[in-house]
Amino acid sequence: MDLDQFAALRTAEGSAALAAAAGVAGGDPLVAAAALRSRGVPAGLAAAALTQAELRRRAVGKFGPEAAGMFLTRPGLEQATRRVVADRRAARLAAAGVRTLADLGCGLGADALAAARAGIRVYGVEADPVTAALAAANAEAAGLAGRFTVECGDATAFDVTRVDAVFCDPARRRAGTGRRIFDPDAYSPPWDFVTGLAARVPHTVVKVAPGIDHARIPADAEAEWVSVDGDLVEAALWGGPLAGVPRRATVLRVGPADRQRPAGDPATPGERPTGPGAGTTDDHRPAVPGDPPERSHQLTGTGDVEAGVGPVRRYLYDPDPAVVRAHLVAELADTLDATLGDPSIAYLYADAPRPTPFGRCLEIVDVLPFSLKRLRALLRERRVGRVEILKRGSALSPEQLRRDLRLAGENPASLVLTRVAGAPTVLVGRPVADGGPPG
Repeated sequence: MDLDQFAALRTAEGSAALAAAAGVAGGDPLVAAAALRSRGVPAGLAAAALTQAELRRRAVGKFGPEAAGMFLTRPGLEQATRRVVADRRAARLAAAGVRTLADLGCGLGADALAAARAGIRVYGVEADPVTAALAAANAEAAGLAGRFTVECGDATAFDVTRVDAVFCDPARRRAGTGRRIFDPDAYSPPWDFVTGLAARVPHTVVKVAPGIDHARIPADAEAEWVSVDGDLVEAALWGGPLAGVPRRATVLRVGPADRQRPAGDPATPGERPTGPGAGTTDDHRPAVPGDPPERSHQLTGTGDVEAGVGPVRRYLYDPDPAVVRAHLVAELADTLDATLGDPSIAYLYADAPRPTPFGRCLEIVDVLPFSLKRLRALLRERRVGRVEILKRGSALSPEQLRRDLRLAGENPASLVLTRVAGAPTVLVGRPVADGGPPG
């Protein structure tokens, strides 16, 4: 999209085209384009409207119903923070007393809008003129233009003395190609500028790639990894007074049951882990009344403790990816009285199942050195016809293994491809509901 196309979408004719495109998006794009042209929509406007309609449809998973009124770009949507994560971050900033915030590299405005909803005055800076214009339009559509304003310019030139907090989400894709950038030194703004913000502003938050090397994390920062319904979605560095612990894993659950729970209804009790090293766990409600509540669980620690190693036991725990990336597997092991089967593989083994939001539990019924012939015979004997395949520390392709097993039968099973004490091993098991005893 360019500024002329965006201006056309903002006209009465453009609004009508967007409304028409929303009704045909999601199907065959050629059929959809023909449907708009049959209504007299010019080809260029029809293409722009259909692109927006498709992006809005995809954005519902990140932004909810508000996506229907947002203006989006493909790269902007890919990098934008999910609303449940942005609202939680904004609530934490507001609780810390932040009243004015600079969003350096604000993109389409997802984080800025969340902060504005939390009552914070936000000054957005965005280098790309089209993206800046879209962010301003999104603020207007959300009724937050009075709290979130955008200027097109260089984020490094913004006078941060005007605010009491800074949020920065540096670009991690190359302009023009969209390829991911893995080296923080190649971010825009550059890494030295980003990490230097904490020395200039009392409260700083920097969004980074979940795969960031721990060696690149400033020693005085809190590094937090966030997962949503089991998917690792982001990492953030909290600086200054916001840095509460060295490492934090935050696990958010926003499943169908949560979305249907009435506002104000408490989360299900009995989900808080206990025991040494459990860190903190708390339920958090979004800052906006009427939003569906999510369950928020937090595990904290130093990130430099090693878990003990022992034999495979009856129950296997597959830690949430936020826990693994935060290097908090040892802290989780303490809460479960569990050990690793291999020092380099993040599967935990325990004698008894315990409820935890920080990992999935399987009951192990068979342990055998990997052998395709032996595994196939075992599954045939058990009449297993459906398997889920988990793997860590194995080079095997789950898709190829599924074909090679030639399954036939009515029973399900879970297969874990891993290493135990360095040896390739396959575990056969079954899920344990909610970490409790198998049914």
